[in-house]
Amino acid sequence: MTTTAARTKTTSRAMSSSSLHAGRLPRRSELYTLLGALAVVGAVFALLANRGGFDIVGWIMVSTVVYLVAIATLSAIAEGRRQAVDRVMRGLVVIAFALALIPLVSLLWTVFSQGISSLTPQFIFGTGTSQFDWNTLKTTTVAGAGPALVGTLLITGLASIISLPIGMLTAIWLTEYSSPTSPLRRVITFLVDVMTGIPSIVAGLFAFALFALIMGPKAFSGFSAAVALCVLMIPTVVRSSEEMLKLVPMELREASYALGVTKWRTILKVVLRTSVGGLVTAAVLAIARVIGETAPIYIAAGYTNALNANPFSGPMSTLAVQSYTGIAFPDQSQPEVSHQEAWGSALLLIIIVVILNLVARLIAAKFAPKARR
Repeated sequence: MTTTAARTKTTSRAMSSSSLHAGRLPRRSELYTLLGALAVVGAVFALLANRGGFDIVGWIMVSTVVYLVAIATLSAIAEGRRQAVDRVMRGLVVIAFALALIPLVSLLWTVFSQGISSLTPQFIFGTGTSQFDWNTLKTTTVAGAGPALVGTLLITGLASIISLPIGMLTAIWLTEYSSPTSPLRRVITFLVDVMTGIPSIVAGLFAFALFALIMGPKAFSGFSAAVALCVLMIPTVVRSSEEMLKLVPMELREASYALGVTKWRTILKVVLRTSVGGLVTAAVLAIARVIGETAPIYIAAGYTNALNANPFSGPMSTLAVQSYTGIAFPDQSQPEVSHQEAWGSALLLIIIVVILNLVARLIAAKFAPKARR
C-alpha cells in the first residue's frame, strides 16, 4: 500500500510539473512572430494600396491583432493554455504601454523639431528687440526669451520657497502628530482634496483679487503670480509628502523612542532621512505641476517683453506665457518670428523640467538610506 501511494504521488507530481512546464517556444519567438505579422500584413496592404494610399495606422493595428492571434496559437500548441494566456496578456500590456507612449513621443518630437533652431545664446539670454538692417533698409524683430526665463525662475522659486515648507510641515503634522479621529485632521484633509481640484485660472483670479484689494487695480507682479502658484502647489506637496511619510516603518520610530530620543528628533533624524527620496520627488512633482502654468500667471503677473528682475513690482513674463502669446497674439508684421519664439520657449521649458528631474534623482540617490550603507 505504501509503495502504491508513493507511486501515485510521484505520478501526480510529474503530471503537475508537465502541465506547468509542458514546453518552451524559442527565445526570440515573440520577436519573429511580430516581424512576420508586420511583413504579411504589410504585403497585403501593399497589394491593396493600388486602390488607395498605404494606411500606416491600419497596418499597425491589423498587424497587432494578427500577432496576438499567432503567438497565442503557437504558445497553446507548444506550451499549453497557461503560457498562451500569459503571452497574450504580456502582449496587451506592451501594447497599452506603447499607446501611452505615442502622445508623449509625438509631443516631444514636435516641440524639439520646431524649437531646436531657436535655442541660440542670443535667444536664451537675450531680449526680443527690433533691429534695423542698413543693407535692406528693413526693421526685423529678433526673438529672445531672457526676460521670460528670469521670470520663470523667480516666480517658480518664490512659490517653491513658500509652498514646500508649508506643505511638508502639514504632511508631518497629519502623519506624526494628529489623531486619525481628529476633527481638525478631517477638515484639513478635506480642504486639501478640494484644493487639488481647483482650476488654475481660479487660483490666478484669487491672487489678482487679493493684491488688487491691497495695491490697487494695477497689481501685476511676480509675487502675485507666485501666490497663485502656491494655491496649486500646496495640495500636491501635502498629499505626496504624506504618502511618503506613511511608508516609513513604524518599527523605526519605536526603536528611536526606545533609545530615549525625543519625538521631534526622531522625525528629523529618522523619519525625514528615511523618506528623503520620496520627499524630493514630491517637491519636484509640485514644481513641475506649476512651472508650465499659463492662465494664473497671465492674470496675476501680466505680460511684458522687458526684463523685470523685481518680483514685487511690475508685470513679469514666463516661458509658458511667452509661448502662449507667441501663438495666440503673433506679431502681424513678422508672425514667423513670434511662432519661433513660442516653440523655442516651449522647448526651453521642457529642458528645465528635465534638468529638475535629474537633479532630484541625484539628490534622492545621494541621501537615500541604502546609498549610505
